[in-house]
Amino acid sequence: MKNGKTITGLLDFSVVAFIVLLIMMLLFWGCKHDPIMLPSKTAESNGNGNPDTSTYNASPCDPDSAYFSNEVLPLFVSNCAKSGCHDATTHAEGIILDNYNNIMSTGDIQPGNASHGKILDAITANDADDIMPPPPNNPLTTTQINMITTWINQGALNNSCDGCDTVNVTYAATIAPLLQAKCVGCHNSASAGGNINLSNYSGVQVQALNGRLMGSVKHDAGYSPMPKGGTKLPQCEIDELTLWIAAGALNN
Repeated sequence: MKNGKTITGLLDFSVVAFIVLLIMMLLFWGCKHDPIMLPSKTAESNGNGNPDTSTYNASPCDPDSAYFSNEVLPLFVSNCAKSGCHDATTHAEGIILDNYNNIMSTGDIQPGNASHGKILDAITANDADDIMPPPPNNPLTTTQINMITTWINQGALNNSCDGCDTVNVTYAATIAPLLQAKCVGCHNSASAGGNINLSNYSGVQVQALNGRLMGSVKHDAGYSPMPKGGTKLPQCEIDELTLWIAAGALNN
């Protein structure tokens, strides 16, 4: 009988253990959570009532296309939408060039026909009294004028692209063109806003190494946010500047 009771006890224990295990498995399956879904990135406001599409939902850049958010708007903001000229407060001659809607509604642009309209006439004028930006500001370069012309001829679209490259970052190929498009209009040898000249390497190096360049483009507390009156630079461009400075801000 003793052996019989022992066997019975073992069987009872096995049954109890099996039931406990079954309950634990059911609880595990019942409490299984769905995968955590991170919120998708959406376009953020650029502060002027329009979405900033320069970072989000962008297709790869086509070298034969001109892109408003990446290339054209920064030129207008840096060179034209400044106090005393074509910002929302001054709006000289009723023209405001600080965002897409204002550029299209006040800039006399005819999509597909760059030869029409005041803007192209102004930036290509030979007379110092007519050319924009006016002296002592530097005129737009031939490359910049061609970019605006191409953008208008391609339909003057409110478009953007993703041209981020944080691997091959150099001053000549990455940093200088970025600053030329988005900063040099206000910070050049003829019109050095805040006594800061970013039109040449030596001037850029000073601001890069003293921390003011990154403080301004990142909109850190205690720094004047740049581009002035424009949107914060796309994260990719901030990353490119960060990497270049961390590598020694070389003239490479």
